[in-house]
Amino acid sequence: MAETTPAKPVTSAAKPRSEASDTLRFLLKLALIVWLFRSFVFAPFSIPSESMLPRLLIGDYLFISKWNYGYSRWSMPFGVPPVSGRLFGSVPARGDTVVFRSKGEDDHDVIKRVIGLPGDTIQMRRGQLFLNGQAIAKQRIADFVVPLSPNFDERHCDATFIAPTPQGATCRIPRFRETLPGGRSYEVLDQRYIPDADDTQVFTVPAGHVFLMGDNRDDSADSRFPSAEEALPGQAQGMGFIPLDRVQGKAVIIFWSTDGSASWLLPWTWFTAARWDRIGGGFD
Repeated sequence: MAETTPAKPVTSAAKPRSEASDTLRFLLKLALIVWLFRSFVFAPFSIPSESMLPRLLIGDYLFISKWNYGYSRWSMPFGVPPVSGRLFGSVPARGDTVVFRSKGEDDHDVIKRVIGLPGDTIQMRRGQLFLNGQAIAKQRIADFVVPLSPNFDERHCDATFIAPTPQGATCRIPRFRETLPGGRSYEVLDQRYIPDADDTQVFTVPAGHVFLMGDNRDDSADSRFPSAEEALPGQAQGMGFIPLDRVQGKAVIIFWSTDGSASWLLPWTWFTAARWDRIGGGFD
């Protein structure tokens, strides 16, 4: 009987993966990780205006935590996907500094302080804050002083508050400490009497909303003023009441701060422009 040679198994050569496809896979995985991290853990935010002086300066960069108040469409970058409702939702505490998505067609990320919760009444009387009919303690403290710089120049400081010093001009603004019921306190600026901002109607915060204000009371478009779609012709515009599902997160820590004098083409100026004393500053 003749011997037969066993047939060798047929194997197919593995198709080599190209370097380009490997790089693309890596970038897609990295993008997914970043999207998840920004949506559910921490997200960066930069300060574009002076509305939260004295706590936050133009050129501050901070992280906000995303889990404190639950997750909604606006927890995710650019509000995509456009899901409805809120998961694991909770109400911020009075005094929290929060980032939220403004209402209207020109919606954008904004940072303010939580003053009123659902059911609260808020009113300003001659620059004094009243919460649920109770005057909030307002104590005069030392002036807020900040050097004039490229991102905080004469356009951001009233001429009456500019003071020369041997090191350069500074902006010196009257500063006060407000203390909420329960003992939580923060600093505010009060530059002058502005009827629309300092004498208001009584606001009652609707269910599912919060009332937000900037610490720079005379230079903040906030819940004291109606949003663009709610304002009457000629009426000052602000944010109105903000739905809780638009609150994205809570300010946690400043991770970078610059006075605006740096040039991208001159790397050493990135360090000379840094405001090192502000880096690492947290929030109560």
